[in-house]
Amino acid sequence: MSKPLIAIASLALAFPAGAQAQDSVETDDDSYNMVIVYGDDECPQSTADQIVVCARKAEDERYRIPQTLRFSDSPENESWAARVESFEMAGDFGIMSCSPTGAGGFTGCTQEMINAAYADKANDAGVRFGEIIAAERAKRLATIDEEAAAEQERVEMIEREYMERLERERAAEVPGEEALPQPASEDGPQ
Repeated sequence: MSKPLIAIASLALAFPAGAQAQDSVETDDDSYNMVIVYGDDECPQSTADQIVVCARKAEDERYRIPQTLRFSDSPENESWAARVESFEMAGDFGIMSCSPTGAGGFTGCTQEMINAAYADKANDAGVRFGEIIAAERAKRLATIDEEAAAEQERVEMIEREYMERLERERAAEVPGEEALPQPASEDGPQ
């Protein structure tokens, strides 16, 4: 590939994707057109006068900053928060600074150790495992409650059926019940 084509290809990848489905790079040479398409968008057809070259990217890349511009060590790309933090640390000495210079420079070392300990505790794998275990336990308890309710309903249905069967058996006449002799009275037969 020649250097102009490489330069054009890198320019095609460097342009930010707009709201349109396709981005094209126009050059002085109209014999070809380089287009970036996203997701399932169709690539324009080549014509007799112009060759269309399509580069397909994922749909989630459509509105993102191009890869070549995302990461840069340029000072212009440093966030304001990082700039302010660097100004806060400039000349940080004296009381509560944990530095060997200045009066009371050692007083901030304890606070730095405490902050480091809390940061370690927040990022500790045991804490994360505890959170994962608690979430899994809650998920299992939810299914246990559902299963217990279903089992309780099934047991109550069996008990109802059993009680209904007992009532039917008590209400039904026992065969041969009329043929049994009646108990005799104490006076004897009359």
